[in-house]
Amino acid sequence: MHMHNLNLLAIFVAGLSTMVVGFLWYSPLLFAKPWMREMGYDPNDKTKAEEMRKSAGPAYLGSLLAGFVSAFILALFLHEMRIQSVELALLVGFHIWLGFVVTVQFTGALFAKQSMKLLGINTGYQLVSYLVMSAILTAWR
Repeated sequence: MHMHNLNLLAIFVAGLSTMVVGFLWYSPLLFAKPWMREMGYDPNDKTKAEEMRKSAGPAYLGSLLAGFVSAFILALFLHEMRIQSVELALLVGFHIWLGFVVTVQFTGALFAKQSMKLLGINTGYQLVSYLVMSAILTAWR
């Protein structure tokens, strides 16, 4: 299914990929405990962790919608720039992350007085998400 020469199925999968990356990134395998500590939660408080899991539905839905929007806009950029290779797509994804995501999150972290460690965890997730989306959108034409 194509719209203006954009592969809507690839955009859908790229949007979903942000959730897969997020589930892995913020899992106990990677950054769940440091993220919880930086957010001011006790990672050993099982009651609080379960409460967070139970109330996460709206946040997951919002994140999924944001992933779809990001994938669509990234697809537009890659299409308009006529990017054909995954290597160039990764470079574009990196620059979009650096120029838009990092700068906005950095400013927000400064004013919210968040730690740079938390900024690193959150923007690291975004970097991986943009790189994965860039690869999907370019490889799947």
